[in-house]
Amino acid sequence: MTLAISTTLRTSFDDAVARTRKALSDQGFGVLTEIDVKATLKAKLDEDMEDYLILGACNPALAHRAIGVDRQIGLLLPCNVVVRADPSTDGLVIVDAMDPQTMVQVADQPGLAQVADDAAARLRAAIKALTD
Repeated sequence: MTLAISTTLRTSFDDAVARTRKALSDQGFGVLTEIDVKATLKAKLDEDMEDYLILGACNPALAHRAIGVDRQIGLLLPCNVVVRADPSTDGLVIVDAMDPQTMVQVADQPGLAQVADDAAARLRAAIKALTD
């Protein structure tokens, strides 16, 4: 099993972030959290790295269904989506969305399979929309 549903874009980092936010929104996901890893590492450790942003994406209906199956599933929510500059190639940006099937593997609750399938389909559609 892979951890991510991914694509690579030839665009600026800011454009990739904007397009990712829109693609997620179009699939019913809101961004609840945002972690600018580059800025955090610079501020806390004085370390430099490429642009790297973690978006905590949540589809409320899917989250509600998952929590209804297993209250501890909140430990795996929201779905993280990483937008990151490729450190080896200028102008390439990688977008990785956590594969919701990971949730099923970790929690081992049969009722989560359908929720994970629905979430995965929406995240795949969002990632695919980035390259259409």
